[in-house]
Amino acid sequence: MSNGSPHLCYIHDPMCSWCWGFRPVLDELLERLPDKIGVSRLLGGLAPDTDQPMPETMRQDLQATWRRIQQQLPQTRFNFDFWRLNTPRRATYPACRAVIAARRLQPEAEDAMILAIQQAYYLQARNPSDDAILIDLAVENGLDRPAFEKRLLAPETQRELEQEMLLARQLGVRSFPSLVLTRDDRYWPLPVDYSGADTMLEALAAALR
Repeated sequence: MSNGSPHLCYIHDPMCSWCWGFRPVLDELLERLPDKIGVSRLLGGLAPDTDQPMPETMRQDLQATWRRIQQQLPQTRFNFDFWRLNTPRRATYPACRAVIAARRLQPEAEDAMILAIQQAYYLQARNPSDDAILIDLAVENGLDRPAFEKRLLAPETQRELEQEMLLARQLGVRSFPSLVLTRDDRYWPLPVDYSGADTMLEALAAALR
């Protein structure tokens, strides 16, 4: 991953609600990161493909998680109309594949696609488990519809997702969001602090010493 240079891996899922809560601090962290440190985003893949509606108990649990995040991180907003207007499925792999598809078409489109998925899910009550929604989001972000759809549904996109999930496990990641510093085939998990970037920058500096 790093070939001797320090490299920060951010492991996430675009439909992970804690990743949505972490987004403002992640932006601050990346802005303040020393130039010598490379950055990449790895998709952890929360939930595999399914066409089955989400069980009611899981729906209630996820809404409770949204409320808990709002209490702990008051700047993070959620639109609970999502649960009324959609038939939720516990499937985040489609959204993960959409991030890979966007990245493959335009590397600079990766984070824009992540943000579009998060805003669709958490603010606009649109369901990013549906390929049709993901294709619309890509087009809204300036990507070519046929090219994106082809890439989204390509078997190699699923294989790339599986490779990223495997790498995340090899880095010891079991939850999202996670931060891992790598260098010379070694890695150091970093604390995830939702209150600001200082703690993480200090831990990063200590790992590099």
